[in-house]
Parts: sequence; C-alpha cells; structure tokens
Amino acid sequence: MKYRILGKTGFKVSEIGFGVWGLGGDSYGPVDDNVSKKALKLAFDLGVTFYDTSDLYGNGHSEEILGEVFKNVRDKVIIATKGGTLPHTGFYMPQDFSARHLKKALERSLKRLKTDYIDLYQLHSPTIADIEENNVIEALENFKAQGKIRAYGISVRSPNDGKIAIEKYNFPVVQVNFNMIDQRAIENGLFDPSKEHETGIIVRTPLVFGYLTGKLDGNEQFKGIDHRANWPKEQLKTWASAPNLFSFLYKDKTPVQAALRFCLDFEAVSTVIPGMMNITEVEENVKTSELKPLSPEEHQYIQQLYQSHEFYDKSSKKVKK
Repeated sequence: MKYRILGKTGFKVSEIGFGVWGLGGDSYGPVDDNVSKKALKLAFDLGVTFYDTSDLYGNGHSEEILGEVFKNVRDKVIIATKGGTLPHTGFYMPQDFSARHLKKALERSLKRLKTDYIDLYQLHSPTIADIEENNVIEALENFKAQGKIRAYGISVRSPNDGKIAIEKYNFPVVQVNFNMIDQRAIENGLFDPSKEHETGIIVRTPLVFGYLTGKLDGNEQFKGIDHRANWPKEQLKTWASAPNLFSFLYKDKTPVQAALRFCLDFEAVSTVIPGMMNITEVEENVKTSELKPLSPEEHQYIQQLYQSHEFYDKSSKKVKK
C-alpha cells in the first residue's frame, strides 16, 4: 500500500481508503455484520488506514461497526465521518447545519465510534448557502479547539461547490465525486486550486455505485433499502454499459482496478474511497496501489470517451419530498 498526505492536515493516509457507506445496511441492501467486520479487519491488515463514514449511514450503524473493529487500534487509523444530513429515502435530503445540531451529532458520532476524537469531521453535502447562513466554520473551529476533532472538511454536492469551498472558505479537505465517466472535476479545474491551497482531495464514487465494476447490467432487482432503486432503469443501463468502453485497460487489471487507478493518477488526489462489502472486494481494490499509472495515451483516450458520450441524464435525479 502506498500513502499520501491529506493536504494541509498533514495526515498520512492510504491512497486506497475504505468507503463505509454500504456497511450501514441501508444503502446497498442488507448486510451481515460479521462479513463487514472481516472486510474491515482485512483492509487494516493490508495497509488501509483511511475510513470514511457518516452518522447517516445505517442511522449510525456504519459508525458502530467501525468503532467496534478499531477500538483497540484507534491510533493506527484515520477515521473520517460526516454530519448535517438527516435520515431520508429518495433524493430529497433534509439537513441541519446549525451549530446546535452539529454539536449533538458530533457527540453521538464519538459515542458510536468508541473514541474521544474524530480525525476528520466533514459537513455532509451542504449547499453554499448552508455554509454562509449557519456560520459552520466557526462551529468546526470550536470542535477542533476542544480536541473533539483533529481537522475538518466538506463533502460537496458538486465540483463547482468544491472550488468555492477551497477558494472562498479555504476548507482543508474536500470530498468530491470523480471517476472515468464523471470528469467534472477536470473540466472545472478543481484540482488546480487544491494544489495551490494544499487542500486534501478525497475521491468518492470512483466505481459509480458499482457500475464501473463490470459486474452489473442495469437490470438488477435491488433488495432492501438500496439507493440505486431510486434511479430510472435507463440511467442504470447507461452506467452498466460504460465498462465496455474501457476494455482496452483490462489487459493487466480488472475493471475495478482500472477505475481506481484512473483516479489515483491525479496528483491532487489524496485518497480514493471505494465501497467495499467483503474480503474479496477488499483484496481486489487494495491491489490497485501496486499497479503502475495509466499511460498519457490511455488518459487521453479516456477523456475523449467521456467527452463523446453522455453518461448522466440530469432529469434522472428527480426530487420527491
């Protein structure tokens, strides 16, 4: 496993991190906690030190699993969690970024994680207006002064919000969507100010909810509360067909590894956080750190494919309150 510095926080983090959303049990269907714990333990044994969760995932269950697994090796992992978004189904997200709510949410997260500090506390998908109207940076600075968090960041709704978070508010860490079929962070130049401001960049959705793995066809019948059931079938089929376009990368790597390697090839990226549900996925993902970067020609062709195809229908994400 290779390691990188998470921007100005100075944290040394594994370049392959662990997105713990799925282990909450309410985003990718039901989970077996024993399977989840084995996956987390193996990831740690293989050098994964960065774990990203939220109080939202499984209504806190994701945090509880992390807390249980790492309570005896707390100082050897970097735990990132989030607050501000409230439980919901569908695309409508009720939120509360008031200092009062964040204080309560943080205390509950600390308890579930079985720790007295959180390495990285992130605002969970706020609007820019939320940042301005709630004076959240002052609240985050207070948490840091109290020793309850070591650093703070923001998980943004879009790369454009990410640029504002860096250039206007100087957030030390920004978490953003980025992958082979979502290159908005390149298009809007997000990575340039992140270097200038020494902002740590966490890449989420590197596998597009599993659709860049090459293992889904868009016709799946999702079980339990699986967020992918909210998307129209045509959107899912579009995502499922995408891996076929990148088959030229699969000579010495799996589709998963190609997708992760693409993200890691950008210097501004500190860590990539694919979701991992079991030990098989952990083993496959972690091996990506050993692979050499894609060639400039491969990157150029990936960019051409992105520019010549439409991978996302904006009308798909309809908000139903």
